Amino acid sequence: MRIRSFLAKPFAAYISKQTAEWSSKPVEYQQKTFDYLIREAAQTQFGKDHGFAEIKAHADFIKQVPIRDYEALKPYVERVLHGEENILWKGKPAYFAKTSGTTSGTKYIPITKESVPNHINSARNALLSYVHETGNATFLDGGLIFLSGSPALDEKAGIKTGRLSGIVNHHVPQYLRSNQKPSYQTNCIEDWEEKLDKIIEETVHADMSLISGIPPWAQMYFDRIVAKTGKKVKDVFPNFSMFVYGGVNFEPYRAKLFETIGKEIDSIETYPASEGFIAYQDGQRTEGLLLLLNSGIFFEFIPAEEYFNDKPSRLSIEEVELGKNYAVIVNNNAGLWGYSLGDTVKFVSKNPYRIIVSGRIKHFISAFGEHVIGEEVEKAMKFTMEKFKEVELVEFTVAPHVTPQEGMPHHEWLIEFANAPNDLEAFRLELDNQLRQLNVYYDDLISGNILRTLKISSLNKNAFIDFMKSQGKLGGQNKVPRLSNDRKIAEALSVFSK
Repeated sequence: MRIRSFLAKPFAAYISKQTAEWSSKPVEYQQKTFDYLIREAAQTQFGKDHGFAEIKAHADFIKQVPIRDYEALKPYVERVLHGEENILWKGKPAYFAKTSGTTSGTKYIPITKESVPNHINSARNALLSYVHETGNATFLDGGLIFLSGSPALDEKAGIKTGRLSGIVNHHVPQYLRSNQKPSYQTNCIEDWEEKLDKIIEETVHADMSLISGIPPWAQMYFDRIVAKTGKKVKDVFPNFSMFVYGGVNFEPYRAKLFETIGKEIDSIETYPASEGFIAYQDGQRTEGLLLLLNSGIFFEFIPAEEYFNDKPSRLSIEEVELGKNYAVIVNNNAGLWGYSLGDTVKFVSKNPYRIIVSGRIKHFISAFGEHVIGEEVEKAMKFTMEKFKEVELVEFTVAPHVTPQEGMPHHEWLIEFANAPNDLEAFRLELDNQLRQLNVYYDDLISGNILRTLKISSLNKNAFIDFMKSQGKLGGQNKVPRLSNDRKIAEALSVFSK
């Protein structure tokens, strides 16, 4: 046992004890967070505009602070970008995390010195939670790679600006730096394919034990290693024992990823966002991700069916119910107030509070009133693949076809198979049947002959990679939406259809 793994175990026990304390008193710790946020921001411009000095309880806050997306918050962000201080949070942000918005263009999400620990410590604690549960810390002794965006930062109004993963890269603890791959110079390469080739050069002969990244880009990394060496990943990296991921549901990628690795290995799911680190997997045998209720974020939850109402319900943690879809609203010490993440979650436990990410509030198909969501298409695919064991998936997305040239309207599933089903028609019918069982409205539309059963369009090898490349979004934290209510993505992908 080396020094890193040796020292990790007592530290993991300490963090686990802390976690048990706050997670066993969720309402108390959320109230403490709420009081702290209101107190610290009372003299900011936002606090003055919204009467923070008069806010005593969550009910007051609801009256004073509306729900906002980035567009609604943008006037305050613009003032910070022009150099003003004490606007959303005291002083000036330490960073701006730059993200690509679908409607807002580039978004600049503030990260303050007070909110940095939420991003850094939460990622650390996810690993330490695993160490404490399993007693395994040897993965910390080998090479560690984080497939991330460039750590090169620009400046706006004297504030360092870049991708969240690049910002986080600057805060990797010193004791892990000597193990970290790739080199800073390689990590700064903007072109993903050029960067990936250099990463492989630097890692293919290294003792890699932990690999972290969004599953489709990790898959691309693994595929290129196999192509270069002619070996399974496990034979190239015999000590590779931990995969850390986030950003997408792992299940559609699991079979292909582990087939490429050559064995199943332990994994940890995380839920990081530019707006805050929301949750992480705290147990290998428990469902869901532990919601971080003591990390500078006060959470609100809007029932998904009320999200577009004029005055939706805004629930605090003690008011949520198991199994219901909620839109996530954050208020935090980065200066986000009533801010809608755009994600939906379901609670699978209240002791402690654990969630699963069920989709995006604006990513759905309801061209005919069916309101199919991401969780449903992913479950339909998962259940179908369990019956067709030979199938390996690379990626898929779903779109409605309202006015096809032939036949009735339908849902089109654009799928890139690593290994296609032996009977594609049987697979198609089973996939449609699974979705009908998961969504009664879709079932009614099929039964009523308003929609015909779904269509599968099989795509060429590397179709999604080529599509993302054409959009300038290959690699990093970018991902293809699982479904959409229009055909923009479907039409762009159709050129890669077989």
